[in-house]
Formats: sequence, structure tokens, C-alpha cells
Amino acid sequence: MEEARRRALRRGRARLVAALRVEPLWARLEERGLFTRPMLEELQSAGSRADQARELLIDLETRGKGAFPIFISILRETGQGDLADVLLEECECPPVPPQLGDLRPVELDLPGAKHHKNGNLPERLSIPVQAESEEQPPTAARGLAVDRRNRDLVYELKADPCGHCLILNNVNFSRDSDLSTRAGSEVDCEKLEKRFRALRFNVLTRRDLKAQEMVAELQTLAQRDHSALDCCVVVVLSHGCQTSHIQFPGGIYGMDGKPIPIEKIVNYFNGSNCPSLRGKPKLFFIQACIGEQRDRGFVVDCDSPGDETPGGSLESDATPFQTPLGRVDEPDAVASLPTPSDILVSYSAFPGFVSWREALSGLWYVEALDSVLEQYARSEDLLNMLLRVANAVSAKGTYKQIPGCFNFLRKKFFFACT
Repeated sequence: MEEARRRALRRGRARLVAALRVEPLWARLEERGLFTRPMLEELQSAGSRADQARELLIDLETRGKGAFPIFISILRETGQGDLADVLLEECECPPVPPQLGDLRPVELDLPGAKHHKNGNLPERLSIPVQAESEEQPPTAARGLAVDRRNRDLVYELKADPCGHCLILNNVNFSRDSDLSTRAGSEVDCEKLEKRFRALRFNVLTRRDLKAQEMVAELQTLAQRDHSALDCCVVVVLSHGCQTSHIQFPGGIYGMDGKPIPIEKIVNYFNGSNCPSLRGKPKLFFIQACIGEQRDRGFVVDCDSPGDETPGGSLESDATPFQTPLGRVDEPDAVASLPTPSDILVSYSAFPGFVSWREALSGLWYVEALDSVLEQYARSEDLLNMLLRVANAVSAKGTYKQIPGCFNFLRKKFFFACT
């Protein structure tokens, strides 16, 4: 779909979500070949009429060049020509750069601060920081010390097991998908199974699932009663791609070559769709390329030599993709979404870049994650450990990789170790 039409769908999304009657659309969308029956059933399961309309408009951007005019035609056929006109008007409008309002300086009255003769700016702001030489608590007990001092800033993990951990591991893909076998992924899967069992999770692993089967597994987990548990973890190991998105970038391929947007995976577990996990941490670890750029890095002066790539075969989880479907959503569309609190999504690579995998030893990201959890899960919070993972992975290889995360946790998260 052309960028102007994608932009029109995003600009008009708030008005269409408010007024679109989706029920008359389903049969026509299937007849015109825009969506298959399983895809429509997934859209219909999104929740309320507004939720279904929102998911339909998001998915429409991925349905090809002819999707926009066909959708306009269907709107007119179902008596919703006014909404068709809204989209056509938005399509004709050029993109408007963001405008800055009338910005004025705000003077801050800081108690006790010295002032210049000709203004109200303080001469110096003194911020106390802990000196490096100050005594620190022993490393092994630091997490417990934080817990005792700031219980309101630490998630409680008292249940045993503390939660469910679902691992979706796609290794083999159908021939018509044009996706290669992910050699080495079984090694990573076994590492993560052992690691999360040691961290007191009930681990369930599913292998080589089609996209719809992956969705079914995720929905089954989201619909379970988590009331007696304290946390939930989802790990996805597969090929990936770029997709249109609002909250979380990227998509994950099923073994049939059909993508699932990562934000859909995450939103199955948000406060609206999974009430028994409200206020509880939901952690997602995504091992997949969210693009196909290869990063050679840049030269820096440092005392940490980069690791040379071992002799094994180096591969990536990247797949060819068309021009990225999503750039930035319009403000009115973003404002209509719920806040994804208590969610952390850890990506194996920066969006747009490939994620490296070795056939014998497995994925750089998983190898580092497993090692860091083994060494530091008893003493450090999750965000600090993810910094260690990023640092370890970034030092590897001729081609470079940097993991990162989208963090919407409200508190520190410490794993409950056995």
C-alpha cells in the first residue's frame, strides 16, 4: 500500500473507530479476497466493536496495493460513504510537520538558591550522588537490600511457581514461505527451558507452529486464571520482519510464513484482555530480526576487545520484506490506545537490523541472556541484567548487534531463584 494511503488510514483512524459499523463488512472483505476466514475470525475476537474496527484498520495496511480502493468501495456498498469520504480527504492532504506552540520560558523559584543580579537563574544546582568509594552492600545481597528498603518499588514474587512461561520456537518453515531453517534454535530453546524452570516458572514449549496456531497458544495462555501467580513470561524464537505498528515494532513469522505483529502478541496480555494479570509483570523476550540491515558498527577506543565470531556458520533471522509499512501513527490514533503498564518487551536486536545466530552455539542474544541470568538473577534486577546482555552482545563479531527493550514496568523486577 502506498504511503499516502497508509497515512490516510492512520489519520482517519480515530473517527473510523468511533463510527465504523464492522458487522456488514466481514462477508464482503472475504469475498473480495482482502482477508481469509481465519483472519476475520481473529479480528472478530478482538473485543468490542471499536476494538474490532481498530484492528481491522491496522491490518488493512498490510493487505497490499489494492486494499485501499477495495475498502473504500465496501464502505460505500454498506452505507458508510461518509467514512469513505473521510479517508479520501485524508489521502489528498499532504503530511503536516509537527508545529510547536508559543513556547515561553518558565522561571523556577528554587528555595535556597543564589541568584544573579540580573536574573533568577541559580548559580549552581548541587545534586548529591553516591561516591564510587562509598561502601556498597555485598553483591549477592544487593537485590534483597533493595527489596527491604523499597518494597513499594519492587514486584512481589511470592507464589511457587511464580508464573507461566510459554516458549514458541519455530525452527522449520514451509517450502512456500521462502524462510530458511533456523539451525541452532533448538540449542537456545533448551537453554531457556532449563533457565526459566530454575527461576520457578511453569515452562511450556511449542515448536513449529503456523501463525494461527501461535495465536491460539497465546490466547489460551492469556485466558488462563493467573490470580494465584505473580508473573507471566513469553519467549518467541523465530524469523521476523518489519510491520506497521503503534506501540511495539516488528512481526514474528509462523512456520507457514504468515506474520503476527508483536504488538498483537503483547496486547493479548494487557489489562483489558487479561484481567488476572493486572498489576503483575508481563515479560516478553523476542528473538527475531525486525529488519534486514547489517550493522558493521564503528571504531571506538576502548579497553574491551570485540569478540571474534567463532568458527561456526553465522546466520541471521532476517527475512526479505517490502518497504516498512509503518512510520509514525497520527496523534489521534495513538491517544485511543490503552497504556501498556507492567509490560517489558526485550528485543534481540535494534528494530530494522538483523539478529545473528550460529548453527552450533545458537543465538548471541539467547547465549548472553542465559549466561547473565545464571550469574546475576539472585542479586540484580531485570533491567540491570538486560544492560549486561546488551553490553555482551554488542562486543561480538564483525557484524554488530545491540539488544534493547521497551520498558513499561512500574517497579523493579527481581527473579525468584530456587
